[in-house]
Amino acid sequence: MTGPILIVGEVQNGHLSGPTLEAISVARSLGGSPSSLVGFVAGHDSRSTALEFGRFGVSHVWVARDPTLDSAPIAALALYIAAAATKAGAETILVGGTTLGRDLMGRLAIRWNAAVATGVTEVRRDGAALQVRRPIFGGRATETRRLDGAHVALALRPHAFPAPLDAPVDPVIEDLPSVPLPAAWLAPRRTGTETSAEGAGPSLGDASIVVSGGRGVRTAENFQLVEELAAALGAAVGASRAVTDAGWRPSSYQVGQTGRSVSPQLYLAVGISGAIQHLVGMLSSRVIVAINSDASAPIFRVADYGIVGDLFQIVPALTAEVRRVRAL
Repeated sequence: MTGPILIVGEVQNGHLSGPTLEAISVARSLGGSPSSLVGFVAGHDSRSTALEFGRFGVSHVWVARDPTLDSAPIAALALYIAAAATKAGAETILVGGTTLGRDLMGRLAIRWNAAVATGVTEVRRDGAALQVRRPIFGGRATETRRLDGAHVALALRPHAFPAPLDAPVDPVIEDLPSVPLPAAWLAPRRTGTETSAEGAGPSLGDASIVVSGGRGVRTAENFQLVEELAAALGAAVGASRAVTDAGWRPSSYQVGQTGRSVSPQLYLAVGISGAIQHLVGMLSSRVIVAINSDASAPIFRVADYGIVGDLFQIVPALTAEVRRVRAL
């Protein structure tokens, strides 16, 4: 499997998203020459974004400028992506580890007759196939999977791969011909979006550092200790389900099986016992630090570093030291 690789571009604030850049990085590690890398981006204003692919060594970009794709269901987008992959002669499709990416996998398995995998943390060539590794069973095991066949599609795990270094090329940009879409596919349309309430720091899904608080902070007012530590570190703020169920913070803060999945470089769990529903959402973090007064709390079984003690003493002291070191 040495043919072209198609990278699906997601746009955030007018630019290629962080997960898309990670997908480009993986494509470059697999593809070798820029001529084997092909981008795809959709939407009425997609041509300007297509140029950004060239900054990272992608030499050819297919653009679907059908305005209906701005609000159409993912099923419609999957049809265009399969068409672009066929036009490019691609054997592999890569997409970032986002809700869109995970949804696309099942559809591409059918529309493009592809072998697929989601949550991928490692990729390497294995003869004519690709071998991938990914966490399963809520992170309690790691699966190695060999993907054979003419077509492979992968959705990557967020933050599992580095962003690519600049490797500027002048990309060839081509408009993808319109693809007939069944009328029923366009019946559900997105009419608007609302930003969920989050902390003052970086977005929870994109942050390289996350500080989460749990039931151990005791009250809504005490949750400010978590937010102050996050602000000192330049981190995003998360919470356990116990916190959001109690109404101390909005549900958009929740990390876990029924909340957000995060994969930061550093995850600090403050006053979180470590129920499996929470661990599912953060177990792929690079380094996990737990602060809890209960030495037998399950969180310590997965933590790289653990501090057993009173968080009401430890967290303010840690915040003060971070501020001192960072001269805040």
